[in-house]
This record gives sequence, C-alpha cells and structure tokens, in this order.
Amino acid sequence: MSQKLLIRDLTLRDGQQSLFATRMRQEQIDRVLPFYKDANFYAMEVWGGAVPDSVMRYLNENPWTRLQTIKKAVGDVSKLTALSRGRNLFGYTPYTNEIIDGFCKNAISSGLGIMRIFDALNDINNVKSTIKYVKQHGGIADCAVCYTIDPEYPTPPKKKGLAGLLGKREEGQKPVFTDEYFINKAKTLEGLGADMITIKDMSGLIPPARVYKLVKEFKSNVSVPVDFHTHCTPGYGLAAVLSAVMAGVDIVDTNNWYFAGGPAAPAIELIYLFTKKLGIEMDVNMEAVAKINQELKEIRTELADVDGVKIFPNPFNPLTDTVDAAIDAEFDKAIAAVKTGDDDALLLACHAIEDHFNFPKPNDLVKDAEIPGGMYTNMVAQLKALQSEDILEDAMKLIPTVRMDAGLPPLVTPTSQIVGAQAVNCAMDLKKGDAMYTNVSNQFISLVKGEYGETPIDIKPEFREKICGHRDKREFDTSTYKMQPNPVLEDCGGVKLAETEEEVLLIELFPMVAKGYLKGVKKAAWEAKQASAPKAETTVAAPKAAAKTATGKKVTAPMPGKVLQYLVKPGDKVEKNQAVAVLEAMKMENSITSSFAGYVNNLLAEEGETVAADAAIMDIVSELAAPAAEPTNGNGKAAPVVTGPTKAVTVPMPGKILDIQVNVGDAVSKGQVVVILEAMKMENSITCDFAGTVAEVTVEVGDTVAADTKVLAIAQG
Repeated sequence: MSQKLLIRDLTLRDGQQSLFATRMRQEQIDRVLPFYKDANFYAMEVWGGAVPDSVMRYLNENPWTRLQTIKKAVGDVSKLTALSRGRNLFGYTPYTNEIIDGFCKNAISSGLGIMRIFDALNDINNVKSTIKYVKQHGGIADCAVCYTIDPEYPTPPKKKGLAGLLGKREEGQKPVFTDEYFINKAKTLEGLGADMITIKDMSGLIPPARVYKLVKEFKSNVSVPVDFHTHCTPGYGLAAVLSAVMAGVDIVDTNNWYFAGGPAAPAIELIYLFTKKLGIEMDVNMEAVAKINQELKEIRTELADVDGVKIFPNPFNPLTDTVDAAIDAEFDKAIAAVKTGDDDALLLACHAIEDHFNFPKPNDLVKDAEIPGGMYTNMVAQLKALQSEDILEDAMKLIPTVRMDAGLPPLVTPTSQIVGAQAVNCAMDLKKGDAMYTNVSNQFISLVKGEYGETPIDIKPEFREKICGHRDKREFDTSTYKMQPNPVLEDCGGVKLAETEEEVLLIELFPMVAKGYLKGVKKAAWEAKQASAPKAETTVAAPKAAAKTATGKKVTAPMPGKVLQYLVKPGDKVEKNQAVAVLEAMKMENSITSSFAGYVNNLLAEEGETVAADAAIMDIVSELAAPAAEPTNGNGKAAPVVTGPTKAVTVPMPGKILDIQVNVGDAVSKGQVVVILEAMKMENSITCDFAGTVAEVTVEVGDTVAADTKVLAIAQG
C-alpha cells in the first residue's frame, strides 16, 4: 500500500499572519472559499492565533462570524482548525475551566473541527482541560509538542557593561531538549486523549536530519497520526518538510504559492512535485489550488501596505508549467540527500529550488540568534520605539541568560515575547549603569513566580526571591479570577455590552479590544434603529451637549481618516512639531504634529471618530484659563494641599499609563508600586524609590509617555 500524505492548509490563518499581520478582510476570504470547497484539503487552519484579536482590532469584524462563514462555505470537505495556547487560550492569563469549556463549546458549534493545543512551557498540566472539553464537545484534539533547543551562550564581549554578565552552561549540566524529552511529551499527550500529535517547530530551527529522526521515533512510540509544522524563515523549512514526508509523517502544514515561504510555511506546490517523484499520494485537487492562487495573487497586491516581505514568487502551476531541467535535477538531489542524511547537500538543493522560484532567502540573523523570526522583529521594533537600536546586539546576547534564569522556557508565544522584552529591559538597565533586572515586566514576574506553569528546568530560589520577593513557587490561582465587567450601555438603548455567550467570551479573552469593538457594534445598531423608527410628532429631542469651540490655533488632520489616539489632553503643554495624535489613514498609522507651541485647549474630535481632510481635531492656546474648580485627588474629592520640596518619580521607558495606584495626599513607602506602565507589550510596575507624600500626579490613565517622563511628584519631610 502506497504512502498517503494529508495536507493542512495554513493560508487563511498562519500564512496571512506570518506575511500580512492577519489583515485579510472577510470579503477577501469569501473570494477564495468556493475554490477551497473543491480543493479537498484534509484540514484548513482558519482561526485562532492572532485572527480573533486582529479582525476586531484592525478590521472591525466579528471573529465568530469569520469562523461560521468559512464553515458554511466549505462544509465538511475540510476540517477547520484553530490554534490555542492551552489554559491561556489567546492571552497571558490562565483562564478558569468554565471559560475554557465555553470557548471550546462555542468554537466547535461555530464550525471548528480540530483544535491545535499547545503550551509555551510544554507543561502537560496546562493542556489537560482543553483536551477534555474539545473532545467532550465533539472536536478533534491536536496536541502540539513545541520544538526548541538548548541555548548556545555567546562569547563574552570586551564591552565593559556586559562582560561577566552573560550566562554559561553549568558544569555537568545535561541537555534538556533531547529526542527523549519530545517523545515522552508525545506519549503523555496520547495517554490524555490526544487524537493527533504535532511536532510544532514555531521557529523553523529544526535541522532536516533531526526532524527525520523525530518523526520516525514518534511513529514508533504513538499510534495516533503525526503532523509536522514549521516555517521557512531561517532556511530549513522546505528541506525539513521533505525529510518529514520521507520519514513517514501523516500530515504536513503548507501554504498556497503566493502566501508561502519566508516567515511562512513551504508552498504546497513544491511538496506536490516531491510527492510525484516519491510515488506518494497527495489527495488534493491541484486544479482548485491553482484557482485559489489566482485570487491570492490579487489579494496579496491589495495587502501591499502590510506585506512584511514584499517578494512575490514567480508564477507557477505544477499542472501546466514545465520545470526547468536543471531545477528538476535539484529535486532529485534533495531526495537523494535525505536518504543519505546529508543535510548540507539537502539544504543546497532546496535553496536552489526556492531561489529559482524567487522565494525569500534564509534570514541568517534569525538562524544565528536561534529565536523565532517574530521575536526578533518585535525586539527590533521595541528598540526603535525606545530609540535604543544600539543595544540590539547586547539584548540578543542576553537572551540565553534570561531564558536560563527563567527556567529555560521554549521560545513561543507568549514566552518568546516575555523573554525578548526582558532581555531588552536588562540591556537598557546595563546601558544606564543599573544592575540587570532593575526593571522587570509583570509578565516576567508571573513566569518566574510559577503562574504560567512548570518550566523545563527549576528556577533557582534565590533568583525567584530577587524577582518576586519569595523563594517558593506559586501557581496561578484561578479561584481569584474575576470576570470582566459587562456594563449596560445607556447611550445605546440600554443594552448590555455583551449580549450573548460568544460576546461574553470576547470580552474575557480580549478585554481591551473587544470592549471597543462591541461598543461600536451596539452604537451602530442603536443609531440604525433610531433612524428607521417612526418619529412621533410629540417627540422632543434630547438636548445635545454643546459643541466644543476652537478659540486657539487649530491642529488639523492632513488627510481623511480615523482618530486612533490622542497623545495629549486638555491643559497639556505642547512644543512645536510635537506629536499630539495618531490618525489611521489608508490602512497606516500617521502621527499628527502641532505646528506651534502652547497649551491644549479642546479636543474637537473623539477617539474612534472619522474626520475629513483639514478637519480640526484640537486647538492650541498661548495661555490657559484659570481652573473653574479645585483639583481633585482622583476620588472626586478636593485634593489636599501638600507643601515642601518634591522629588520626581519617572518612567524608565516609553509606554502607556495603564493604572495609577495612588492619589494626591497619599503616603507612599520606599519600593511601593505607584504606576503600571505598558511598554513593549508588557506590563511594568513603576515603584517609588523613596518614601513621602504624593504632591502631584502629572499623568492620567491612557496617556502615552516618553522615557524619563515625570509621573508623580513626592513631597519629602
């Protein structure tokens, strides 16, 4: 009996997420669905990952509608797949069993067939509940083992600030991520009810010979189907998938031609050519795939503004186009190299094939750093925001040390972001002359504390005490979990923010994004209802709030767009050319600057409001009018007068003020947390380094602040 290879298509989730930051609109998805119904993929990954967040945040669409629409169009031809992070689902918080149960139930009833479940620590305890509920509600539990490697420590540099601070392998320390480690995880997952096992190489770092060996070992040790998932970023992707296929893997993950390669998975068309040579059956309708690609080429052109690669592969249809003889020979060389275990020859052949078709070249920076491509690009973006690109090399060198200190977590969402952001924090600490871990994010504290679960190696008690203030591990207590508030929207007809279980789940899983999205939906529905309602002659219109009048010099929008965020508030002093607002226009974020100095008088448009070109969004005056009322301390009461010399509390990095935990007049002690700052996608607790009394709060919740911005004035003595 010949080998049969099943294909999981990633195009509509991982593919577009890897290349276009998950910006495909529903109408673009709809254009390819008729052809997907004919393509006969075993599975289609269409949901989970960044999809639910992004379709609300950027596209103003309902994520449940996305899943339900695809199911209606494709039916039972292909099993729809989603990706979730075990008990964390999509975020950084471990959820209660009730929320996990509700999420699984609604996802499966909306059309989901397979839930791919993984945990960033490979902690089996974190996936048990999701396995249970997926199977209980009729879904297939695809349990992923996250592939990672032991860190390679860099040679200590001559630079004074970093020398002696880099970690090193302790004497007698054995490798952690051995073949036996991964096989034991797979066997345990099968014992818990996994219907299939995925080797999830999220970084694309698995060498072809190793995946060949691992697939063989998995097939010998588990009886359920084995899937292989990887990315092409460092250059191993195509060679690794070919090795997995020749080792007897049951399923591989691929993308369609125009959404393949680079940060994404390999192209199905190249795998199809290999299977033809190997005599392996691949039960996919390649004529339908060609029709999908015709649409995808146009859609990729439409997504040019968010295309992270901007390299189009040359047009190719394996059913109608002839492969050049020299390139056809490279396919044969690659197959021969897998048989002899010659990774060098295999990679040379696969890179020649990809070069011929103009797929992106391997990213050597990511390969050498041995971290996920997304983690690397996030670090670069964070350092640009901090205006500290010069410390990138130091931050990269610190990753193995931070990772080892934190229990050697695999680098996958969310631990990759947590470790990467902390390495940046540590590099900035050293740049300022401070000790490493002077600034730590709340998520890093939670990881070290034990709230994310069991790390691959034990965290040293003395390090935990340094970061968390205690030596013992403390797991997350879901009994203390509080549901998100679900207020009644009086200005939208008195409806609740979340009216259905699906909407309740959205505000639990994506509180910040879903609240804004759902409020917009309710407001639009209420306004439409009001517009269509018959007007009674006796109806008296409710008084409208007086429009704000611009008495100063106007700051205007240079083009039509949506006001995403104000960077200043009324009363703030602004300098000439200072950024004062962010405008979304033509799918891009644009900083709006003030052409003159002065004080913000009025904000003339609301955040979220669409404005025309040249519309005034605020006015600037040379002097502020005297305040109409006494200042308050944040509780609506008059603030007490605090006298005496003051000392400033500042933030160590740019970010957004999430919470202010003190008011004017409050006594603060040395080391007390006074402000929560969101920076680099992490929450950071800002502490006061001295005792005193709060004399002034100089920022508000929601403000975006620069590094070293004063947030509090503390009176001493």
